[in-house]
Amino acid sequence: MTAPAAPGPGRRVRPALVVALAETLSERDWQIIDTVNRLRLVTGLQLERLTFADLQGRSRSVVRWRVLKRLVDWRVLAPLARRVGGSLRGSAQLVYALDVVGERLLRLRRNLRQDEQRVRRAAVPGERFVRHTVAVSELYVSLIEQSRAGGFQVDEFLAEPASWCANGVGGWMKPDGYVVLSGADVTDHWWVEVDLATEAVPTLRGKFLAYVDFVSRGQLGPAGSVVPRVLVTVPSEERQDTIDRVVAGLPAPAGELFRVVLYDAAAASLVATLHEPDDLPTG
Repeated sequence: MTAPAAPGPGRRVRPALVVALAETLSERDWQIIDTVNRLRLVTGLQLERLTFADLQGRSRSVVRWRVLKRLVDWRVLAPLARRVGGSLRGSAQLVYALDVVGERLLRLRRNLRQDEQRVRRAAVPGERFVRHTVAVSELYVSLIEQSRAGGFQVDEFLAEPASWCANGVGGWMKPDGYVVLSGADVTDHWWVEVDLATEAVPTLRGKFLAYVDFVSRGQLGPAGSVVPRVLVTVPSEERQDTIDRVVAGLPAPAGELFRVVLYDAAAASLVATLHEPDDLPTG
């Protein structure tokens, strides 16, 4: 089916156009939309690694560019004005968020499925927010790539605010991510804190104490029967030493609860520990 004419910038998006477009989208288009909604911000290269991995050579980047341009023209995705890191050119380096048509497409699809999962459209973000959110997205992409080699599954990956969990005293635990990995006979649950060395040490200590207090009060984790361990990723060995000292100064069960690793090794660390003793049982 041929898609209707794309709505121009600033023009009203009519419901009939959203319905007509929904009927023309491929499964890959929907996968991209779902991924951006799940993670809030995703780079073009991250989307390429997730949804175009079956293509080889230059054709992978060419097809990715065409698909993302079409979704941007349709106001399904919105590229941010800034680019992130690296020497890549073009859409690979752009950061994408859900645009107005993408939001409406998801609401249409989920109403038909009676799915109440929240559709999230990012507001105009600052540079620090972009860097942090894209870093969380990269952990998800890396885990998916490693899972393709076999041996484990990524059962769940939630980014903020879907990763938040009621703390039992009227507030919220607010990890950057919640991850569930499963192997042949074990399932691991993790909360993730992605540290970019931008927060003061006392602030981090207070955040970590909230996790220790959560466990000490016997609260139930998101799965209802276990409390996830907390993976803290850091950008440098110097920062790792600092955070290790913070954790060492916390009350029990901090030593069992926290794992501090370099950011580049985060996905590999989660996979390597999949067969170690699992999450902390609740009291």
